[in-house]
Amino acid sequence: MRALPTLLALLAATPAPAAARENPPMQHDAQINPNAPPELSRFAFLIGDWSCEANLKMPDGTRRMLQATWHGHYILDGYAIADEYRMTGPTGELMVFGINFRSFDIAAGTYNIKWLDARTGAWSDLVTPKSGSVSVHGNTIAYIFPEPTSAHPFTRATYTPLSATRFTWQGEKSADQKSWTQFLLVDCHRKQ
Repeated sequence: MRALPTLLALLAATPAPAAARENPPMQHDAQINPNAPPELSRFAFLIGDWSCEANLKMPDGTRRMLQATWHGHYILDGYAIADEYRMTGPTGELMVFGINFRSFDIAAGTYNIKWLDARTGAWSDLVTPKSGSVSVHGNTIAYIFPEPTSAHPFTRATYTPLSATRFTWQGEKSADQKSWTQFLLVDCHRKQ
């Protein structure tokens, strides 16, 4: 038993291995890894802190203005993007809260985009072979996914970067993936 305090003192005095000092866990990477697939950079506009106004269309056709924040950063040594989204109601109640993880699968030639709902712990695949892949038209990026939490079966998410300090996210709903109706428009401005 006398050896235990000596062993603990030796362990405390031993420096951490170089790798542990150079790569702390959960470090946010400042930029994309130069070896990451170039397709990942299509979502680079999400990097940073954003303040957003969300215009939600209610079932009766009226509109409700909500507040939201979006925070995006590179993770995994710049090979992926994580972006957290939080939307609150008029009295500050949390309505949507979760995080997207975005990467590009070189072998499959497609994006992997997953949503983690922080409130329920449920994961959703936002890009699936059944619903299609990410489509890019000019500066607009869109994808369709089976809706895990809403009454409508499908959502089409469309991102439009308007400048270095502003982008919009449009949510459209559909029952058949042929006709679409906007239900949410989120207008985001980069925080100073």
